[in-house]
Formats: sequence, structure tokens, C-alpha cells
Amino acid sequence: MQSGRQVSTSIDATVPTAARMYDHYLGGKDNYAADRAACEELDRVVPSTRALALNNRRFLQRVVRTLTQDHGIRQFLDHGSGLPTQDNVHQVAQRVDPTAHVMYVDIDPMVLVHGRALLEQDERTAVIQADMRHTEEIFSHAETRRLIDFSQPVAVLFNSVMHCIPDSETDGPPALVRRVAERLAPGSFMVLCQLVSEDPEVRDFVTGFMDQATQGNWGRVRRQSDVAAWFEGMEILEPGLVEVSTWRPDSEVAPRQLTQEWIEFGGVGRIR
Repeated sequence: MQSGRQVSTSIDATVPTAARMYDHYLGGKDNYAADRAACEELDRVVPSTRALALNNRRFLQRVVRTLTQDHGIRQFLDHGSGLPTQDNVHQVAQRVDPTAHVMYVDIDPMVLVHGRALLEQDERTAVIQADMRHTEEIFSHAETRRLIDFSQPVAVLFNSVMHCIPDSETDGPPALVRRVAERLAPGSFMVLCQLVSEDPEVRDFVTGFMDQATQGNWGRVRRQSDVAAWFEGMEILEPGLVEVSTWRPDSEVAPRQLTQEWIEFGGVGRIR
């Protein structure tokens, strides 16, 4: 039995969401005053957050390009995909191969509205609204079954979203990763990263702030060792588990995360 918060079809502009805050940090326009105010408050304690969001987006683009070009992946299942922005997963993948299929999943109703408007002309891409912990619902959804053949390798993305999931023996990140990995064909990939800090004061402040700001739609900032445990049994692609701006950068002068009060940490694992 999978738990999870209720999936709402209405948009509440007064309560910040992680998706809309991320959109604001990326320079998007699909956010509200409450989201921007939450970002300003967060920046007072962790001022590197905007740079962190931008570097994480670049990491996602490099990962998708690498998996498409170097490993022949043509199917992507993106959990907690967030609001559409420049160079989305399907755009990066289809630049390599126009036949690539991408399934986006997010609980935020605003993502569904904007995603459907963007993708309505693309038969190889779709978006559904669901709690990312509801694996059976996601995998059995008609749109997922239309686009994704799970008998073949697929890349499953949990990019900068695990910090939105509370700890739970049945639905926390370790259980979720195991549940999804068990359904994937050998040669599939899992992309996993989340916000981490080795400073307990930073972890406690951001966790408490985001939990209050989003009215409970948050998990916690974790440690690098927590993320590393999720990759148990997988073959980790080089350069291993790292701060994501250092994962196969495009050049020696590519943007790096310069401050370390918290970082986006993770990597890519291959299902054996």
C-alpha cells in the first residue's frame, strides 16, 4: 500500500511549491508572489540556491545527452519533472534521435496544464499528474504504457526531487528506488540526485523552512551517505557520485558550484 499526499487538480497561488520555486530560480515566469517570497527568504540563509538550480538543470541536460548518445537510451521516465523550461528532457533526447520517447510525471497541477499545452503536438512525449511514490499508478497509466516499453532499457529520472519525499520504510527514497529498479530491464539507468549538506544547521533550517512554506509537501535535506546508499547493486557511471556541476562538464570553464553550504549530489546508475 503506497501512501502519499492527495493529488489536487486546483492551483493554490498562496502556497509555494518546489516546482514553481525551481521555475523562478531558472528565470521562468510560471510562478507566483508566494513562490518568489519563499525563494527570497531561502536565499538569506543559503544564497547559492539560484546557482545550484541552474547547475542542476545543466547536469540533467548532460545526463540525457550522454544516455542518448553513448548508451542508446530512447525512453525516459522523468519523475517530478517540474514546469517546462528551455531544453527539456524530450528536446535534448530528440535532438540526438527524434524518435525518443519521454514520459513526464509531476504532482503539481500547474505542471500538467503547462506541460500538456507544450506537448500536445508531440506524440512521443506526454505528461501525467501523479505522486512520484505511486509507482504502480505511474507504470500502469495508459500514457506510460503507450510511450514506454519496460521490456527494453529505459532511463528513470529522479532529478533534484528526492528531498521532496519524507522518510518512510514503505515510500521513502530507498524503498521507492528499489521498487522502481525491480521493474526495469537490465541495461536501464537510474538518475538520482538531491540536495545534501554536511552541516546539520543548514539541513535543519532548510528542511524546516521548506516543510512550513509548502505546508508539508517536503521531505528533508540529507547527507551524501544517504544518497550513496540508494545506488546499492547498481553500476555507477564515471565520475561516480559527485556534486552535479562536476559530472562530465562540457568544458573546463563550465559553471561550477562555488559554495558548499549545500549542494546537489548524485549520479547515474546502471541496472545490472
